[in-house]
Amino acid sequence: MTPQTTVADAAPDLGPRNGLRGHPWLTLVSVAIGVMMVALDGTIVAIANPAIQKDLGASLADVQWITNAYLLALAVALITAGKLGDRFGHRLIFLIGTTGFALSSGLIALSGSVSMVVGFRVLQGLCGALLMPAALGLLRATFPPEKLNMAIGLWGMVIGASTAGGPIIGGVLVEHVNWQSVFFINVPVGALALALGLVILKDHRSEHAPKSFDVPGILLLSAAMFCLIWALIKAPAWSWGDARTLGFLAAALVGFVLFVLWQLRTRDPLLPLGLFRSVPLSAGTALMVLMAFAFMGGVFFVTFYLQNVHGMTPVNSGLHLLPLTGMMIVTSPAAGALIARYGPRPPLVIGMVCTAVACFGMTTLSVGTGTVPMSLWFALLGAGLAPVMVGATDVIVGNAPLRDAGVASGLQQAAMQVGGSLGTAVLGAVVAARVDHQLPVRWADAGLPALPADQLSRASAAVQLGVAPVPPGTRPEAAAKISGVAHETFVSGMHLGFAVAGCVAAVAALVALLTKRGVNAEGLNVGVG
Repeated sequence: MTPQTTVADAAPDLGPRNGLRGHPWLTLVSVAIGVMMVALDGTIVAIANPAIQKDLGASLADVQWITNAYLLALAVALITAGKLGDRFGHRLIFLIGTTGFALSSGLIALSGSVSMVVGFRVLQGLCGALLMPAALGLLRATFPPEKLNMAIGLWGMVIGASTAGGPIIGGVLVEHVNWQSVFFINVPVGALALALGLVILKDHRSEHAPKSFDVPGILLLSAAMFCLIWALIKAPAWSWGDARTLGFLAAALVGFVLFVLWQLRTRDPLLPLGLFRSVPLSAGTALMVLMAFAFMGGVFFVTFYLQNVHGMTPVNSGLHLLPLTGMMIVTSPAAGALIARYGPRPPLVIGMVCTAVACFGMTTLSVGTGTVPMSLWFALLGAGLAPVMVGATDVIVGNAPLRDAGVASGLQQAAMQVGGSLGTAVLGAVVAARVDHQLPVRWADAGLPALPADQLSRASAAVQLGVAPVPPGTRPEAAAKISGVAHETFVSGMHLGFAVAGCVAAVAALVALLTKRGVNAEGLNVGVG
């Protein structure tokens, strides 16, 4: 029978102990390896997409589905997966998620068609949703309050290192092996995480863990999350005013309203709404959305800036982003130590201020900006994000009672997914609008011949990604002029996008003032009645 603890011994001392099972620092190592697999996959797959497209004869829409299928499955299932951990134990759910993620990765590598890749990417996303909240739930139950933020800081360091390594490892594997190796790499990593988990992880459960399951709540929340994320994914292609975009957003709103009404009525809700009576927890959730909005939305265009404007390879662009991810790796443990000493509020406020300054600073990047100025702004952004990732996670998970640790962890991850999707969609629309407005003017000012409406639309779509729409056979002088106009126009749009991201980060700094150290108490009343 799996060793199990109740809330009475759920926050053990970190002193010497007999045996490996349940040791806090070894628990951190075990879950970090599983989390590393998911974080690595988040950036490594993008490098493989062009090779997958070529090898399997996929269309652009097919390649988009390889990414979107994973994101949809992950975002829709996170909170439900966290509740599964609360109900059946985070150890079991973590081991299932780890096994499923590794197996689905292997099946993707063995796939011979795009439809199989997409189908197994859905399975991979569901397993990732099981793994991530369970990992945080295990840390929440294993570490005492005064050590939890340090553990989350090291956890954040692993995510930063994996995210940084993804493009580099992916580029090497695709270039020198094949695209299948990008997925096969998860199999041995998952096997190691599973082996360590079986030996080390201990199943901590609250005496008040839920005994039933809110199936209507799961269906309502899943439908609402699907409609919201799908609308955000498709809005750049459909446009925000399109009936389909508005229809999915309206369906999401109706779904969330019905979900809230049901949660108020049911005896054992999927997401206890009383959790949001905690102002720090609510502020932490909002902070995670705003941080992800500014970070993921902004960095999305940095990759186009490096690869399409500066002409870098994916591996080279990954190396140029190392100041950002490297600072996240270095400062995450330091952020955990600062939060342990001073509480989360000062590091969170300072972190978001640094993020805002970095976003505004990146409005000074130009077509000819060198490596050193870029690196300085990237490093400042990484230094600002680290305390926010660590602190907001600690605030959300630490202010929830142990019986809801899994659902709180799922809430943290879901907030990040929603914020990232919203940031990419909104900032994408901002950049697109600026490009659509400026391209005809800059094109005419450069003395280039006027384009028909349909050609101008296609040219604008290319420039929105930093690509110069140079027709084949164009003379070198004209090609250089078109490239100059395209890149200057894209950079102008990117500037506006980063300005909006900076404003969002400034608002997040104000929200951070409402946070405080997690109470970490099982006795907290989170009922809704």
